[in-house]
Amino acid sequence: MLTLPMFLKGPTTVPEQIQLLKSRGLTIDDENLAVQYLSHVSYYRLGEYWYSLQSDKENHIFKPQSVFSDVIFLYEFDRELRMLLFDVIERIEISLRTKLIYHLSHEFGPWWFQNFELFTDNLALVKTLANIEEEISRSKEKYIKDHFKKHKDDQRFPPSWKTLEQTSFGSLSKLYGNLKNTIKSKDLIAVELGAVNHTYLPSWLQSIAQIRNYCAHHSRLWNKNLPGSPKLLPKPPFEWVEDVPKQHEFQHLYIHLCLMKYLINIIYPANDFTPRLSALLQKYPSVDPNALGMKPEWENEKLWTK
Repeated sequence: MLTLPMFLKGPTTVPEQIQLLKSRGLTIDDENLAVQYLSHVSYYRLGEYWYSLQSDKENHIFKPQSVFSDVIFLYEFDRELRMLLFDVIERIEISLRTKLIYHLSHEFGPWWFQNFELFTDNLALVKTLANIEEEISRSKEKYIKDHFKKHKDDQRFPPSWKTLEQTSFGSLSKLYGNLKNTIKSKDLIAVELGAVNHTYLPSWLQSIAQIRNYCAHHSRLWNKNLPGSPKLLPKPPFEWVEDVPKQHEFQHLYIHLCLMKYLINIIYPANDFTPRLSALLQKYPSVDPNALGMKPEWENEKLWTK
């Protein structure tokens, strides 16, 4: 039987953390700044940003001229990027929620989301409904509490226009993706969001829901290999990018940003996504845009000038 080595390392103080970083070659010109950040942002969270500065990642040795302030720049850039994307994704999420409630309720009634005949994967629906039940049980909204009080003998969820207002983007995207492809509303929603038909939109929503989770849990987006591979329209009905990333570039954030921009241009044409993203990149010039997969002339693409 293989015996694994026991973990023997103990906790280190902030001064010890600073000395350890210095011993590994990281220049710390302002120790007060280092104390401030390491006291409020954990060593391992910041470590996600200095990892790329290391030449020997096994022994944690930094490249020459690696500076702690550059780590902070990356951290702050990433934090502001998440805040920006969370704002954009909010509009996409609310639009999807609204369309699901409206179109499916009119086509199949208030409890369509509990109708197993409308969905492809029953097991997946059971899991989604379990998540929705948990979300509803945590809700503090008065209209949810009043509904259960008034209809305490009704064993169903509240109707979709109540229930789905309390449902996460992840659950909404799973409901949409799991709908049978013969459902008229599935194509109608795709058309209204510029995705032509049901073939493409589920992968877009899955991608955006994953990024939303990263934002919600304060996870790193900069220089992150993203899972999933959204299906792209060969001829989008609205403005798109001419310099389309290749399949191997889908792990970077840029193509996902493009999908968000495409959707937000339809949902909220007066959006300021482009100037805000551009201003953020200008604010942190030391941040390498290639780590996000940004194209050199991205701001000149028709998608982004809209």
